[in-house]
Amino acid sequence: MNTSTAPAFPPATTERPVPRWALTVARLLPLLALPVCLWRLPIGFGFQMGMDVPPAPQPLWVTVPYVLTLSLLSEAFALLCAGLVRPWGEVVSRRVPVLRGRRIPPYAVTVPAALAGLALTLLTVDWVLSTFGIAGFHTVGWTSPGWQLLAATVSGLFALWGPLILALTYAYHRRRTTR
Repeated sequence: MNTSTAPAFPPATTERPVPRWALTVARLLPLLALPVCLWRLPIGFGFQMGMDVPPAPQPLWVTVPYVLTLSLLSEAFALLCAGLVRPWGEVVSRRVPVLRGRRIPPYAVTVPAALAGLALTLLTVDWVLSTFGIAGFHTVGWTSPGWQLLAATVSGLFALWGPLILALTYAYHRRRTTR
């Protein structure tokens, strides 16, 4: 008697095979964004995370929702990058009333993804330069080397996010437009 059963939901396949590295990167992107999100949360509550700067003058009812929203949006966008390696990034879901089953034009995905990757790359440049003290940028002092090391680690992970999105976007574009 055969005891193996077919999976309840067969694995979805894309129009063309996705490179293994792209699948791995898409799975890791939310994990890269997570340390930055966790780093932000105490700052929203007024904890300085080892930074030698005065606390923000805004009240908690302003900073906490801002930091929570920013962290949730960061994770949501990191999860959205999975569309670059999944079928729902190529064809509109059957659940969408008017557009169901239609093929998504590759440029409708690659242009916003490339712009997001470039924006994230540019945004992290200043943060990384100041955190690592590169090229004379020293905007934040640290109360101990441990805090500085933790900040450098979190910043370094965050700095990878933009270039990885650009690499995924390139793989998506190449897979969808090359014959």
